Amino acid sequence: MKPWILGLTGGIGSGKSAVAEQFGRLGVHWVDADHAARWVVEPGRPALSLIAERFGADVLAADGSLDRAVLRGLVFKDPEQRKWLEQLLHPLIRQEIAEHLARAQSPYAIMVSPLLIESGQYRQADRVLVVDVPEEVQLQRAVLRDQSSEEQIRAILKVQASRDDRLRHADDVLVNDRDLEWLKAEVERLHKFYLTLRGGQE
Repeated sequence: MKPWILGLTGGIGSGKSAVAEQFGRLGVHWVDADHAARWVVEPGRPALSLIAERFGADVLAADGSLDRAVLRGLVFKDPEQRKWLEQLLHPLIRQEIAEHLARAQSPYAIMVSPLLIESGQYRQADRVLVVDVPEEVQLQRAVLRDQSSEEQIRAILKVQASRDDRLRHADDVLVNDRDLEWLKAEVERLHKFYLTLRGGQE
């Protein structure tokens, strides 16, 4: 039987990857949209040459890979260029994710995406799990992890879906504000529950 799809999301610093890794430990197949976004622009893939054609050789690092920081600087201040890039990459990322999920052997598979709600990707999922933490915890974690300033993290928070918006789309919520042992136990509890579902529905 084809596995049903669980969409997993949460704001920056919520611990989405840690949650996905715990599900992976239990044998659940998962794919991260952020990883897929990197795969589609690897050297030798058509998207990279189209990007270099449009933006010039400056967007390529010395080893021929994409210099993400340079590209980000170019598209961040030009909405037209950003739109062009999104129109090129979003369908490729969707296809990459779909191919990975199609290979899943587990009863359900997980699509991890920070922009699950904003991008409309949640429509490809049968059920949505939101990893939720208070905003102050998000800030502390993200500042430590990314070595970024609080201002930069707040700017990212502004463009992500609001906490309320994410929670409105949630079928399940995992509040990740405690230690790893507690997180493992919560994931195991959800996993047992998910194994009882057909097509992601109760």
